[in-house]
Amino acid sequence: MRVGLVGYGLAGSVFHAPLVTATEGLVLDTVVTSDPGRQAEARTAYGDGLTTVAHADELFARADALDLVVIASPNRTHVPLARRALDAGLPVVVDKPLAATAAEADELAALADARGLLLSVFQNRRWDNDFRTVHALLDDGALGEVRRFESRYERWRPRLKGGWRESGDPAEVGGLLYDLGSHLVDQALTLFGPAATVYAEADVRREGAAADDDTFVALTHRDGVRSHLWMSATSAQLGPRFRVLGSAAAYVKHGLDPQEAALRAGARPGDDAPWGTEPEAEWGALGSLDGTEPVRTLPGDYPAYYAGIATALRTGTPPPVTAREAAATLRVLEAARTSAAEGRTVVLTAN
Repeated sequence: MRVGLVGYGLAGSVFHAPLVTATEGLVLDTVVTSDPGRQAEARTAYGDGLTTVAHADELFARADALDLVVIASPNRTHVPLARRALDAGLPVVVDKPLAATAAEADELAALADARGLLLSVFQNRRWDNDFRTVHALLDDGALGEVRRFESRYERWRPRLKGGWRESGDPAEVGGLLYDLGSHLVDQALTLFGPAATVYAEADVRREGAAADDDTFVALTHRDGVRSHLWMSATSAQLGPRFRVLGSAAAYVKHGLDPQEAALRAGARPGDDAPWGTEPEAEWGALGSLDGTEPVRTLPGDYPAYYAGIATALRTGTPPPVTAREAAATLRVLEAARTSAAEGRTVVLTAN
């Protein structure tokens, strides 16, 4: 199945292109980028058989030659490009966030349903090694009844990098709430189901910054679990990636999944080295004040996402992440933005 990739920046070059080419049944056919240097990088990485074009119009002009479009361009372009792909009769994968609003996400989902086409969102962090481990501990009942879920994506970037992600223009859909928050909220909803209330604090800490770079979101899920989610570019000392408190035990895990670093360094799934694994010294711990024991971290598995996409395209079954799930995440993000702006807790209605 031939794949067209729109965008060859960080998301396109580090995540999507390598994972697509590592997936049995998928072939990277076309890359869209207006940057001549990036076009050359893509051709060097994926061979003479790869077509590179400067504009999405050129890709859609040959829609009949493609079986899937992946949209990894700036956030503001996600909705119009996804709509064009669906109108052209093409299944679509969109990098997160799918849209700026849940209403836009629902509209795209309805369009995909009406046309009988796949529409999925790239929430790769569901296949992080530590998240997979937390999921397994919950499934095994090792924590008892979970009462509080703490999750962090923190960085130390005291100086701005520049670019649209740090823009204060709402049209750019930038800032950490919609960037890292898309992952954190998706993970919390995946584990504990819909949120009933949302409270958030969003700050702009760095000199010259225009978008939120230090944000906290608190969810109360309908089942009573409380999720506390931190995302920050201003953390000179990093907190635990996960701290999950249950009635029987707690799980604490530091450090980040190794897959992004491996992809950035040029490693690829299927190379001789094991994929997504980490040394025992980095494992998390399960237990209480009476004693703890290390818990082997399950391997991370980003390749599973596109393997699931390939299966869904072949069989017509649902994709690994649905557009409706993305819309649920966006409802929480919108509520968080309202909460932070107005200084109040937002109550979500059941859908």
